[in-house]
Amino acid sequence: MNIANWLARRAQLDGRRPALFLGREQVAEYAGFHDAAARVASWLIGKGIRPGDRVAIFMKNSPEYLISLYAIWYAGAAAVPINAKLHGREAEYILNNAEARLVFTSPSLTEALAETGTRADVLDITGSDFAAALACVPVDGPVSRASEDLCWLFYTSGTTGRPKGVMITHRMMIAMSLTYLADVDQATGDDTILYAAPMSHGAGIYNMLHVLVGARHVCPVSGGFDEAEIFELARHFRNVQMFAAPTMVRRMTDVAKMTGETGEGLRTVVYAGGPMYLADIREAVDRFGPVFVQIYGQGECPMGITALSRHDVTDRDHPRWRERLASVGRAQSTVEVAIGDADGNPLPPGAHGEIMVRGDVVMPGYWNNPEATAKTLVKGWLMTGDMGFLDEDGYLTMQDRSKDVIITGGSNVYPREVEEVLLQHPDIAEVSVVGRRHPEWGEEIVAFVVGQAEPAELDRLCIENIARFKRPKDYIAIKALPKNNYGKVLKTELRRMLEEDE
Repeated sequence: MNIANWLARRAQLDGRRPALFLGREQVAEYAGFHDAAARVASWLIGKGIRPGDRVAIFMKNSPEYLISLYAIWYAGAAAVPINAKLHGREAEYILNNAEARLVFTSPSLTEALAETGTRADVLDITGSDFAAALACVPVDGPVSRASEDLCWLFYTSGTTGRPKGVMITHRMMIAMSLTYLADVDQATGDDTILYAAPMSHGAGIYNMLHVLVGARHVCPVSGGFDEAEIFELARHFRNVQMFAAPTMVRRMTDVAKMTGETGEGLRTVVYAGGPMYLADIREAVDRFGPVFVQIYGQGECPMGITALSRHDVTDRDHPRWRERLASVGRAQSTVEVAIGDADGNPLPPGAHGEIMVRGDVVMPGYWNNPEATAKTLVKGWLMTGDMGFLDEDGYLTMQDRSKDVIITGGSNVYPREVEEVLLQHPDIAEVSVVGRRHPEWGEEIVAFVVGQAEPAELDRLCIENIARFKRPKDYIAIKALPKNNYGKVLKTELRRMLEEDE
């Protein structure tokens, strides 16, 4: 089933229900939301977009984001959401790898793509073509799609540094959405979902279940994360649900302490995407009350591996509440979670190993990448690359990340892609990039470099090739990188050196 049917059905049943907002301003009711998506879908079909084609969205948060997303699905195509913080050249790689026929953009990102060699047609949502699309005769409804058909092509990086396209099907999206209602939180038509984190990732992927129940969808006027704006919108709309990275929760708590905010109007804050320190979540609960729920997922099993309930986050009476609060919760309803060895063999309870998951939320594989698929899907299990253990009550605790990913401000940065850029400098012989703990961003990026190069030169190189949030905050000159007997760089030793400096 095409998941976009949820919008068509909601518009049919509750067309006058408020749907899309920019700040406090209502942009569309559900009937208007459906009509706009159907008109843009008609335009896409007229441009030759066929079922199964890929259409990308490289756009900052806005109501037009959701209109474009559902227009893609109404036309039977697959959406390729791209993080708006990426460099134009990084977006170009994704567009070309996905063989995207077209990409919806907002103005500043249109300019970023203009400097690249992307083969996709570019449609600026502020331009005349988008206005013409909204004037087309609407299609009757979403094109029929099978549950196994591609719905969302999500690009994530791996240890190779090259982004990989995770194939997310309509079945996966439906299972993830219904599991949210079963294991994460209830949602109703009286609720508001606030998009303060990128809609290309965790925040946006929760839109479907809120369409299903007829909730309000609010995009901040700022287009992103602003603590004061979040508090003001929460007070205005009430019953607000939102997704936030742990660093965002920390920033909200800090601002609330300074301004006296209590989070009035916030109903649920789902946090994920990085380590949440015990002190931070305890302070957040003390400030805002029982509004927090933690989930654990990854692109290959979006938002759907485990959940730590609102009760578990706030409970202080259980004898093992600290251990539970430090965990990422218990398996969600549509998956099995196990700990396995390097060959994908399940280990007994209490054993430490790699976290494995299987179920209806797990991807069928990577886009046009059978080698990576074979390494990640082993014996029917998704090998997450994360290490941890399960306790006797089924609570999963993550110990570390085996893939060396750095999570800064809720965004993933993969060291290899930064290292490859820095190695373009002719005077750099070797480089290794690691994360260093940061009180606001969770981690910050540090590059250990062997060679002669000024930090300003390396900064310039990064700015020209990758997103600014991936740029190292510190360059440390070192005579030689620590290595083991096989010549592999010991990043654990580099992290230890940073900890000693702190």
